[in-house]
Amino acid sequence: MQPTVHILVLGGTITMAPQAAGGIAPSLTGADLVAAVPALADVAAIVVATPFLVPGASLTFAQIADVRALAAAAVEAGAAGVVVVQGTDTIDETSFLLDLGWTADAPLVVTGAMRGAAAPGADGHANLLAATIVAAAPEARGQGVLVVLNDEIHAARLVEKTHTGLASAFAAPGFGPLGHVMEGRARLPFALRRPPVLPAAPGAKDLPPVAIAKATLGDDGRLIRAVADLGYRGLVLEAMGAGHVPAALAEPLEALSVRMPVVLATRVPGGPVFRTTYGFPGSERDLIAKGLVPAGLLSAHKARLLLAVLLAGGADRRAVADAFAAYS
Repeated sequence: MQPTVHILVLGGTITMAPQAAGGIAPSLTGADLVAAVPALADVAAIVVATPFLVPGASLTFAQIADVRALAAAAVEAGAAGVVVVQGTDTIDETSFLLDLGWTADAPLVVTGAMRGAAAPGADGHANLLAATIVAAAPEARGQGVLVVLNDEIHAARLVEKTHTGLASAFAAPGFGPLGHVMEGRARLPFALRRPPVLPAAPGAKDLPPVAIAKATLGDDGRLIRAVADLGYRGLVLEAMGAGHVPAALAEPLEALSVRMPVVLATRVPGGPVFRTTYGFPGSERDLIAKGLVPAGLLSAHKARLLLAVLLAGGADRRAVADAFAAYS
C-alpha cells in the first residue's frame, strides 16, 4: 500500500504566474500544483491543502504555528510525511522554526522554487516531486525538518539561501547536504544529532521581539544603546569573523547584556563563533566574559528565532546558554 503524504501550499514563487499589471504573484493553488505533476501519484497517495497564498517574506509567526499544527495533525491521522511548499525568501527561517517544535519521527519537508511557474526551466515541479519522495522515504524518518530543492536534502538548522536567482540557491555553508534525490529515491547517507525539541515552539504565535544588529567597520554602538528602549526583549549581534566587534562596542554590549540576553553570531557564512582563541577588546573571549552567549553554528536569523522561542517559554539566562550550546 502506498504511503500518504500531505502537501501544504502556502504560496511563494512556485505558485506565482504573470499578472496583468506586471510581475508575478501567487496564483496557483495546491490542487493546481499537484495536478501539474502526475508523477506524484507514483510516489504516494497525495492529500493537498492551501491554507493561504502569500509571498515567503510575508509569512508570520502565527501562520507558521498553524502550519506546524496542520502538519502534526496530518501525521497523527496516518501520513508518512508532510511537505510544506512556500516562498524561498524565508525557507531558511521557517524550516528552522518548525524544526524547533517538530516532535514526530515522520519527515516534515519544506520546498519551493526559484523560478515562477511560467518561466523557462521552472524548477517548482521537480522540487515538489523530490520533496514528496523524501517525505515518503523511511530513510528520512527521525531527521526532523528537512529542506529539499535542486535534488539536495538539507538539515533545517544548517541550510541557508545563498543566491537570489539560481536554482542551486540553497546550501549548508561548511557542511553540504545530508543527501540527494536520485533515480526516484531519497539517498541519505548522513544523519545529524537533533538538539532537544523546545516545548514552547509548537504553539508560539506571538514570539517576543528580538533584534538583530550587524557589527561593521567603524561602528560606534549607537544602535546597540537604543535596543532596550525600543522594546526588544533580546538582541542577536551579527559580529565579524569568529565573533569580533570594534572595541567601541564592547562596553555598550556589556551594559545591554545586563538588561536582556545578547547572543553573539557571525556574519561569516561558514564556521562557528569561537569561544577561546582571541583575547583583545571586542574579541569573542572578551564578549563572552561580558555576558554574551555564543550562537555556535547558527546564523543570526536562526539565532533570533531560537532566542525568541526560548524567551516565549520563560527561559532564564542559564537556559538560554544551554540551548545555544546544543548548536555549537
